[in-house]
Amino acid sequence: MGKVTGFLEVDRQEQKYQPAADRIRHFREFTLPLSNEEVTRQAGRCMDCGVPYCHTGCPVNNQIPDWNDLVYSGEWEEAARNLHSTNNFPEFTGRICPAPCEEACTLNLEDVPVTIKTVEQAIADKAWDNGWVHPETPENKTGKSVAVIGSGPAGMAAAQQLARVGHDVHLYEREPLAGGLLRYGIPDFKMEKHYIDRRVRQMETEGVAFHYGVNIGVDRTLESLREEHDAVLICAGAETPRNPEIPGMDLAGVHYAMPYLVQQNRRTGGEDVSHQNPIFAAGKNVVVVGGGDTASDCIGTAFRQGALQVTQMDIRPIPPLKENKDAIWPYWPTKFRTSSSQAEGAEREFSAATLEITGEEGHVTHVRCARVDETRTPIVGTEFDVKADLVFLAIGFSGPAEGTYLTAFDNGIARDPRRNILADTEAYRTSIDGVYAAGDVRKGQSLVVWAIREGRQAARSIDLDLMGETTLPR
Repeated sequence: MGKVTGFLEVDRQEQKYQPAADRIRHFREFTLPLSNEEVTRQAGRCMDCGVPYCHTGCPVNNQIPDWNDLVYSGEWEEAARNLHSTNNFPEFTGRICPAPCEEACTLNLEDVPVTIKTVEQAIADKAWDNGWVHPETPENKTGKSVAVIGSGPAGMAAAQQLARVGHDVHLYEREPLAGGLLRYGIPDFKMEKHYIDRRVRQMETEGVAFHYGVNIGVDRTLESLREEHDAVLICAGAETPRNPEIPGMDLAGVHYAMPYLVQQNRRTGGEDVSHQNPIFAAGKNVVVVGGGDTASDCIGTAFRQGALQVTQMDIRPIPPLKENKDAIWPYWPTKFRTSSSQAEGAEREFSAATLEITGEEGHVTHVRCARVDETRTPIVGTEFDVKADLVFLAIGFSGPAEGTYLTAFDNGIARDPRRNILADTEAYRTSIDGVYAAGDVRKGQSLVVWAIREGRQAARSIDLDLMGETTLPR
């Protein structure tokens, strides 16, 4: 335990943001990091609970009280080693994870949890700045070869773990650069992409071979990978957008969220998008249908492109300002939250169903909505129109991309009722011998921390199957 009375003496201090008027002028990160001294004080607030409920909230099982104590004691390098023992990419999660660990913190019973996410990011950034992060090459090679499909956080975590125990790892990525939705889905103002690039360089030194521009099921068959490698791990993500089946979706100016975000991320990253139909929000009235993180990313992107107005439609009722701790803690609560993008000026409509998208001369002009009751049924007589020049549909995903590797082999790969690849969380084996699945492609749309966890656990299962024993952690 750091400072025994720290949680009594030190107030919670969060990172601050650049003013909205300044940050919407660029796509760079806009958080203002705390000083090392303040991070140390915040780490000292950790109570070292007898039962650390933050562990139950953290999918990668970070040893949070341990590295909080180390930071408070000034042992930053040891804290970095501890943090990396459970999380391959803490600089990613320290930026974009919603921090379920903080909701599970005992101090959250009083709404002042330890700033775990801030401390995590500070440890990771300090480790890189001081040269404490370096390639971990294996002493011996196993002679086994593993193919990983998809270079998102699940694929990258699995590939790194497998390479570090001596396997010959080949990572196949459809896009020209690694990162998956970390690179192409999450805007740079939430996480700049040079953090991914330096991890790729580290992994290449550790022996991971990256193969870009290879779409498995189109450019290469899954069967050929299975023949060339001792094991194949699918970490291709959940890419099929959920179809709301709203009349008028075929109008010009109506788009699913991800093509919009991907196009802007390519543009920000310097990739050529001249062959694509440009989607720009400058000077337009924008409506975003959906209430999750992807919807917020569309909002923030639209403001940075110069949107005139952004309105967010959420079919859910406005949540309570504060949860019932006795009923919910330490689990993730449903309560009113305002993302940094929403705080930049979005109009938010709750209990609002999107009934129809209307237009003139083939282009969207309005979104017709209605209030809903507790069963989410539209209430007759409550209809209203929202002006729209651009509409983004951001209501989640319904499984992996169809029509590619999923039809490989005679009977295809077994799927669960939600159309994800069927595999359990012990072995991560699919119905095809030697083929495994992890991350969103198996679990469904989820958080980056869950992807890293699944990648690590799948790597352990593969190593165990190939070698009969393993030193990799679950």
